[in-house]
Amino acid sequence: MSLVRLNIKGISYSQTQNGAYALILNEVDGDRKLPIVIGAFEAQSIAIALEKEIRPPRPLTHDLFKNFSDRFDITVKQVIIHKLVDGVFYSSLICERDKIEEIIDARTSDAIALALRFQAPIFTYKNILDKAGIYLKVNPENEASDNKDVLVEDFIAEEHEKPSTQDVYKSKTLDELNQLLTEAVMNEDYEKAVKIRDEISKR
Repeated sequence: MSLVRLNIKGISYSQTQNGAYALILNEVDGDRKLPIVIGAFEAQSIAIALEKEIRPPRPLTHDLFKNFSDRFDITVKQVIIHKLVDGVFYSSLICERDKIEEIIDARTSDAIALALRFQAPIFTYKNILDKAGIYLKVNPENEASDNKDVLVEDFIAEEHEKPSTQDVYKSKTLDELNQLLTEAVMNEDYEKAVKIRDEISKR
């Protein structure tokens, strides 16, 4: 079976499962998208891996795995989403140590969070994409912007978020915003940190 390479298109709040997020993977040489429902923690971990300006003061679980692997010269070479059963995606980490390759079973959300940290490519089989792939209309403005920014904006743009949230930051000075950003990162409130970072970037 032929493999199809995927990249991360974005994360949005799931309208069908409370407290869950939809990770959208995009076919590299095509227009199909592969939506995967993931938990809030994994969504946060994936968003932080893409957001270069925000560094957690302590390593998250996936960062710890990366540090552990680096210490013992283990490399994740690629991630393969190899099975779809009753709406659940199954993935494998293709790892290498001392030129010996090992295959490790993993949840797809964890596998993708690790793929980002190892800069490893993500693949799925063509028959899985044929079965679960969909075509989504993309806003032209978002299509022209950086995918990482779209992902983080979608991650924090929940339906119940009040419009006045950003107004609080507009009234702050740059020094106050930088202080708030530092406090948010120290408190591991990364959603708040992203909002503050965006306001700083606008200035």
